[in-house]
Amino acid sequence: MEEQKLNINLTPEMAEGTYANLAIIAHSSSEFIVDFIRMMPGLKDAQVKSRIILTPEHAKKLLFALQDNIGKYEKQFGKIQLSGSPAPGSTIPMSFGGGEA
Repeated sequence: MEEQKLNINLTPEMAEGTYANLAIIAHSSSEFIVDFIRMMPGLKDAQVKSRIILTPEHAKKLLFALQDNIGKYEKQFGKIQLSGSPAPGSTIPMSFGGGEA
């Protein structure tokens, strides 16, 4: 079977990217919603800069892709240190939520 190629187009505006320093994740039985937010020091309001809605299958594929890329990054540049974060497995305030959407 012949492998199909996918052409992915990236506009100059999209290539600039959007900075986010906070993500909030919610889910329902059929989707995961990830809001990427930019918080600015000293301000009480934060702006959602992007919302991505994924199927559960694609959310899991994203998890695996992130784990793979973090492993490659840490092999090349060293372990990523999490400053001011609670122990793994505990609730991370103001970073990732698991509530129902």
